Amino acid sequence: MNKTIIAVFFTVSILFYACNSVTNPHHQDSHQSANADTTTHYPQEKHLKNIKQLTFGGDNAEAYFSFNDKMIVFQAKNKAWGSECDQIYYFRFADGDMKDTVPTILSNGLGRTTCSYFMPGDTTVLYASTRSGGDACPPLPEKRSDGKYVWPVYEDFDIYVANLKGELIDTLIKNPGYDAEATLSPQGDKIVFTSDRTGDLELYTCDIDGSNIHQVTNQLGYDGGAFFSPDGNKLVFRSSRPKTPEDIKIYKDLLKQHLVMPTEMEIYTCNVDGSDLKQVTHLGKANWAPFFTPDGKHIIFSTNHAGTRGFDFNLYLCDLDGKHLERVTYDNMFDAFPMFSYNGKKLIFSSSRNNHNQHGINLFIADWVE
Repeated sequence: MNKTIIAVFFTVSILFYACNSVTNPHHQDSHQSANADTTTHYPQEKHLKNIKQLTFGGDNAEAYFSFNDKMIVFQAKNKAWGSECDQIYYFRFADGDMKDTVPTILSNGLGRTTCSYFMPGDTTVLYASTRSGGDACPPLPEKRSDGKYVWPVYEDFDIYVANLKGELIDTLIKNPGYDAEATLSPQGDKIVFTSDRTGDLELYTCDIDGSNIHQVTNQLGYDGGAFFSPDGNKLVFRSSRPKTPEDIKIYKDLLKQHLVMPTEMEIYTCNVDGSDLKQVTHLGKANWAPFFTPDGKHIIFSTNHAGTRGFDFNLYLCDLDGKHLERVTYDNMFDAFPMFSYNGKKLIFSSSRNNHNQHGINLFIADWVE
């Protein structure tokens, strides 16, 4: 949404901006190739059936279904496709997979992009781009002397709408500073996004045309990667909420430099108007990329809380109160960015599985088994 990367953590650029914001600068970690798996489906993954690999190279993430479930829109960094940094592509399932087929680019290779989503009618998509700041990919932050990972909150990110030919239709949300990580309500009437327009990274909603912007969250910390519940009444999102004086100072100092350190995050829910805010997970480490299950009674998300290396992420399920935690995927490197199809029958996600000891994150789709 936000999607981000968590250096040593995330085997890619964990597109954290996104929409599930991890962000976009697809980064690879040197530990990946030594432990990479060559399995498509692990026997413990009882909720997944008929897994199909859709991409076969580069870093691919934040794939989201069209309203009719016949297409996906996603972001990818793949030099074979001509993208030096994350760009937005769409793909029709009727075309099979992307092993020999290059999907259609919608962002025209301009700037860095993130967090795309189909608009109602499935003829247009929204996405965030830094294109207003220049055609080139913006630079990544320099490596810190303390070795800690940060990702950039580019001030040039605005939210655009394009048709399926890549032609810009509208600049939907434009404001000095960061505006990105936008997703739509299943009802097609509301958008949620993250912005720093008040000086902090908060959630906002607006109507489908960008009007009636309403601030949803208002506590210090990064709130991002939000998605609506199936009935459109609630939001689920990731958040880093600094509490100690030291953590608050670090957060504020980084934000002044348009940076965030997304290594400690938990999952939260609230009503669309911001009321009934609840912390769902209390697992520690990085918990992110949440999405409601089709019945709206559970949340699927990515976490490294049980990992031993920091960058080993898997998908888990839990109740809305965080109870009955259940592991869904068993890849030993990276699984994230889950989304259910609108009919509730499919799950699409990004994974490092079956990469034959090569760097990269690919898209996989599976039948969902309750």
